[in-house]
Order: sequence, then structure tokens, then C-alpha cells
Amino acid sequence: IMGPSLAAQLQLSPQQLGLWAATFHFSFGLMQLVMGVSIDVFGVRRTIVWAFPVAVVGGVMSALAPSFGWLLLGQVLIGSGCAPAFLVCTVFIGRYFPAARFTAVSGLVMSISGLGVLATATPLALLIELSSWRWGFGVLAALGLLSWAAMLWLVHEPANAAADPAQRPSLREAALGLLSLFRLPHTAGLVAYAAVAYAGFITLRGLWLGPLLIERYGFTLVQAGNVALAMTLGSMISPAVFGRLDPGGARRIRWLVGFAALAAALLALMAVVHHAALDVALALAYGLLSGYGLLQYGYVRDAYPAEMRGRALSLFTMAMFLGIALMQWLTGLVASLAKAAGSDPFTGALLTMGAMVAGGALLFWKLPRARVVD
Repeated sequence: IMGPSLAAQLQLSPQQLGLWAATFHFSFGLMQLVMGVSIDVFGVRRTIVWAFPVAVVGGVMSALAPSFGWLLLGQVLIGSGCAPAFLVCTVFIGRYFPAARFTAVSGLVMSISGLGVLATATPLALLIELSSWRWGFGVLAALGLLSWAAMLWLVHEPANAAADPAQRPSLREAALGLLSLFRLPHTAGLVAYAAVAYAGFITLRGLWLGPLLIERYGFTLVQAGNVALAMTLGSMISPAVFGRLDPGGARRIRWLVGFAALAAALLALMAVVHHAALDVALALAYGLLSGYGLLQYGYVRDAYPAEMRGRALSLFTMAMFLGIALMQWLTGLVASLAKAAGSDPFTGALLTMGAMVAGGALLFWKLPRARVVD
């Protein structure tokens, strides 16, 4: 939603717009190792309370950014400050809920988290139309400060949740612990799948949906925001539904591959069929489908022994967000090349996204997988 006005004011190319969006997820993904160690050493509460103010500072810096370079630095800070958010939720659920409820509770949390994404649809579009994209960052920074205060007040954990000082891992030990996961043959396939499953939804919803509707079909910013709002509502329902329907075992693997193939097909259709109503319908369908990636959590839990699950979740989260960064950067590059060649940039971007989602699912299917039973 910010993309079109931000690109116009700072004169950004599609490639720069892709890099801007990717920078958040790149810094988010790279910080997973640090945050994973922090959670082991200091616990969930102290990790999120100390890290999140960095995101607030990044929001303020982005609001005041005089140039593209400053905007990227703001994104780095926002990504670094937000880095523990996903991981602390999964670790907290894993520690304090029964194993049988892990996937269902994770799905519920992901659905609730969509409330924040709703604010970046029509409400953000209205704010930008009334003011500018700078106020968008400013308001998000203010809301981030309120969120930090709520965490400080409401998030608690047992006093013994942090590791004993004598057992605290060093950064080197934590890194080696992550690398040790690759000794298991099924890790490579999981990483390939994790890198593209969530990336497809985030790249469509977070980067290309607004520019596509505005530039390809002449939608207003608020109209594009309304579509993003509806897509987000679908994405909020989806994880809770998939969490409840998780079939487990070998059937879960077939579901993961099948739904990824369907997601790739939706993206390919959006790329080649230039019809406003159909593209809106396909975007809404993708939102409803987006929760299929949640099934990976159950797979991770079944695929690794208890003593390795924390590291596996860290690696899974790192792959997920580095994959988003790669997809957003690469689609921005392809869109710029297509535009320079006189072709539709959105067709190139969407086909690239579809190919990456399909490729990740194919690698997951063809590479060794964990032995699970129905």
C-alpha cells in the first residue's frame, strides 16, 4: 500500500521497491540465530522487551528518511527489532501447551496476528491519501511503542524459564547446533519448502498487490486497500482452519505439496490473465489458501527429536524470512528487467513467484523426507 506513493516521491524503480521490501525480511531472517540464543539464555519476555524498541526507532527513522539509503537503514532496524516476534510465539506455545495442541494453537496465534496486517490495508491507504507515506511509518512506530508497553506489562514466564548460566550456549555453539540439523537428510527439503511457502503470500500481499491493481487496472489507493483488507481477512481465517484440519503423518506431506502446487497455479493465472475482477478473485483465493504453510509446524515437530526442536524451529523461521527477502528482491529485479524490455513487469514478477513456490514444493517432495506414518 505504501509502495506506489513511496516510489513516486523517492523515484524508486521496481528493483529498488523489491529491495526495500526484502530488507526487512533479510534482517529479520539473519537475526533468528541471535534471537534463538537470547531466548535460550534470557527467556521469551526479556528477549522481546529488549529487542522491540529497535523496531520503533526504525519506524521513526523511516518516517523521517530523506533518501532511499536512510529508508533501507530504517527497514534493517525494523526487521531486527521484530526478529524475535515469530520465534517467541512458537517457543512459548511449545513450552506451555500440550504437544497435541501445538498446531492448533499456532494457527490461532497466526490468525490473531492478522489484526495488525489489517491496519496496513484500507486504514493505511486512507492515512496515506490524507497525509503521506511518512505518516504511515510514524503511526506504525507509535503503535509499536504501545505494543512494547503491553509486552512489558502482560508477558510473563516462570522464573526458571531461562537457562542455567552454566548451560548457556555461546553464539558459536548455537550456530554449530543449527548446522548439525543438516546432518539429517530431511532438513534440506524442509528448508527449500519453508523458503517459499509463506514468501508467496507475503510477496503478493505485501509488495505487488497494490502496485498491480493501481498501475494495471487504475484502482485508487483506497480501492487497492479494500482488496488487501479482504485478502487479509481470508489469511486470518486460513491458519486456524488448517490448524484444525491438520491430518498429520504422511497425509500432511501430501497436503503440503498439493496446496503449494495450487498456490503456484493461482500466481501463474494472475500473471497471464489480465482481468481486474479475476485478479481480485485470485488474490482473495490466495488469502484463503495462505494458511497451508502452517502444516509445516506439525511436520517440524514430528521430524525432529525433542532436544532438536528449538533449533529446528529457529532454522525453519530463518529459512522462511530469508526466503521472503529472496523472493521480493528477485521479483523486483525481474519486474525491472521486464519493464526495460517493454513487457508487463507484474507478469514477470508473478511468474517468478509461482515458479519459486512450485520449485520449493518439488524439492521437498523429491529430497529425502522425515519418516512419518498416518
